[in-house]
Order: sequence, then C-alpha cells, then structure tokens
Amino acid sequence: MRTLHFISHPDVVIDPAVPITRWSLSARGRDRMAAALALPWVAGLSSIYCSTEQKAIDGAAILAAHCGLGFTQDPALGENDRSSTGYLPRAEFEAVADVFFAQPGASVRGWETAIDAQARITAAVASIAASDTTAGGIAIVSHGAVGTLLYCHLTGQPIARRWDQPANGGGNYFTVQWGAQPRALSWWLPVDGVS
Repeated sequence: MRTLHFISHPDVVIDPAVPITRWSLSARGRDRMAAALALPWVAGLSSIYCSTEQKAIDGAAILAAHCGLGFTQDPALGENDRSSTGYLPRAEFEAVADVFFAQPGASVRGWETAIDAQARITAAVASIAASDTTAGGIAIVSHGAVGTLLYCHLTGQPIARRWDQPANGGGNYFTVQWGAQPRALSWWLPVDGVS
C-alpha cells in the first residue's frame, strides 16, 4: 500500500505565442506552490514525479528543493493532448473542455479523448506506485484534467466535468491509497487552503 498525493500545478503565465507545454508557473503560482510546503504530508515525501510540461516541472522543483529530493519527469503524466488546437481563448477553451468531458470517447477538435487520457494517466500512476522503491509518500505534480480523469477512475464515477478541480487557477491536490484496490481519500483540496 502506497500513499500518493496527486497535485495539479497552480497558476501559469498564459502566453499564446509559447507552446502550452512550455508555459511556466506565474508568480502567484510559485507563491501558491510554496504555500503547499506547509501541508502536513509534505514532510513525509520520499519521491516526487511530474510531467514533462514546464508548469509541472516548476511545481515539482519547488517541492523537491524544500524536501531535499530530486524528481523524475514522466511524459505519461502529461495533460490531455490538445496540440491539435494549441492555445484557445478562455471562453472557447472552456466550451471545448465541456465537450471533452461530456463525450469521453470522442476526439473533440483533434484532442486526445478523455477515455484515452484516463487510461494513460491511470497506467502511469500505477506504474509509479509499483516501481517506486522509497518508503515514504509519493507526490505527483501533473495537471487538472488528467487528475480529474484519475479521480473518476479511482472513485468509480463516470467521466464528468462535475468532478473537475475547483476553478481557482489550479493548485489543488487529492490523496490516494494505492494498493490492490486503489482509492481516493478526498476530493480536490487547494494546496494553499484557498478555494
């Protein structure tokens, strides 16, 4: 049995001229990630993983520096692939994301399907839990949509946006007991106590 903490990166610098995967944490995002260091479970971490997207790397680096640990990047922990559209203005993005969750078997405007993204993130987290040889807690710094898909899998809920993280700019987490029957111990909670 392993305890994992799945963390969605907090606020980012949105720049339409930069590929989404290269967006970094904003000053607010860095402050919120720094606030996460006060969470009681952080002291018990023995390993940290993140996606290969800059915003997740930034978050993992803050955690790792505080804990005196390194971190491992895993492309399978990435957000749902939206490269077919790239940057979308907020209202348009939200509309497409609504369809992404509402029609999980469909590729919306070329996006990776929710079902495929769910299978990928679930397999990635299972692989980490099975192969990590450290003794403490595991932190996974990743992304909101795939975190929601993982949460739905763990709780037996159908894929739906109602399980998405709060609309607070990201920077939320839930804790998982990973064993023969993995289960989420909570819904999304803000890393800085601000919902």
